[in-house]
Amino acid sequence: MHEPNYLFSKVDWFSFQEHQKKSLSDEIAKFDGNRLLNTSTDDLCDYFVKKYHLTVPILLEDHIVADQNETQIDVSQDSGRFIWDRSQPVYVAGTKVEITIPFEGGAQAFNIRPTSSSLSPPVAEVRAGILFLEIQGTNLQSKQVRTSIDQTLSEIKRHLDTLRKDAEALSNELVQLAGAEIERRKAKLLENQNLVASLGFPLKERSDSPRTFVTPEVRRKITPTLPVASTLPYRPEPTLSLNDYDHILTIIQNMALVMELSPSAFATMNEEALRSHFLVQLNGRYEGGATGETFNYEGKTDILIRVQGKNIFIAECKYWSGPKKLGETIDQLLSYSSWRDTKVAVIIFNRKKNFSAVLDSIPPTVDAHPNCKRFIGRQSETNFRYTFAHRDDPNRELTLTVMAFDVPS
Repeated sequence: MHEPNYLFSKVDWFSFQEHQKKSLSDEIAKFDGNRLLNTSTDDLCDYFVKKYHLTVPILLEDHIVADQNETQIDVSQDSGRFIWDRSQPVYVAGTKVEITIPFEGGAQAFNIRPTSSSLSPPVAEVRAGILFLEIQGTNLQSKQVRTSIDQTLSEIKRHLDTLRKDAEALSNELVQLAGAEIERRKAKLLENQNLVASLGFPLKERSDSPRTFVTPEVRRKITPTLPVASTLPYRPEPTLSLNDYDHILTIIQNMALVMELSPSAFATMNEEALRSHFLVQLNGRYEGGATGETFNYEGKTDILIRVQGKNIFIAECKYWSGPKKLGETIDQLLSYSSWRDTKVAVIIFNRKKNFSAVLDSIPPTVDAHPNCKRFIGRQSETNFRYTFAHRDDPNRELTLTVMAFDVPS
């Protein structure tokens, strides 16, 4: 007679949790340095969290089936029977009922004892996406069998529900841990690069430097995919700080406030004339760094700031003419952006349109763009910020702010 297979009993939750966190930290510490620097921190973070979080199974109760057959049952320990020698098995004819319960998700969770569990865990076999429950006896009754099945099912679901809450808490911890470990390693790698670069000698390329990266096998039903990135040596690029970016947008915001306070002065201006007023303010604060109608990359843009011949801030000024035009304007900005971590903006002027309807149209339009990676937040009622991927390289991320102003007509 084989030992019963107790579910949720092989490893405690604390041990599992610490193992996942340590494995994540160890993998980041050994991750190819150039690939790490060439990949978006958020994308890498998503990958590691998906790899090390716990996928808790979902029972497919609508697909439960039952079967029964005859079997031999050992009754040597049945105190209601007269048995001369109980040290040996004594078999009599009986019935075995088998219940099969399909589930979605990994089977690993059935081995883990959650933070809250019963002293007598449920018994079942786990094989290839199916739970098998067995009930056997010499005189089984339908009501008795159904009660036993319902009790076992209830216990399994209770344990899975607790694990689901535990897994959600772990995922939140992994997000914080992965982000911190990736940023810490990137900072150290850049510090090391700057140290060698400051010596004044050319950097030696390592002969063993990997050119490709093979994702290690992960035992999951759905394997997370590592973000595509180059393993060639990372080259730092100038970036506009978030403080300077916000300062530029504040200048633009203040100029829009001037328009609201003096509507008659701006009522007849077209896009180009309105843009010129923004350029005057930016040139006054940034030593002529902002220019208008400057050719760049694949076209010309409205407002840009350049460093070492490359753009670090780009803005397009447009009158609102519908969601389709907003999408085309974003495409235009992406075609002008050539560096990693460029800061860009779309400045929308609304005239003779329902401004509330315009504001309601902006988020779904931007979210639906194929290069939109995530919504960062709403800076104000009329100011929306996003992270976008460069059209040719998903690891070159842009910060895009959409600013909408209701201008006089």
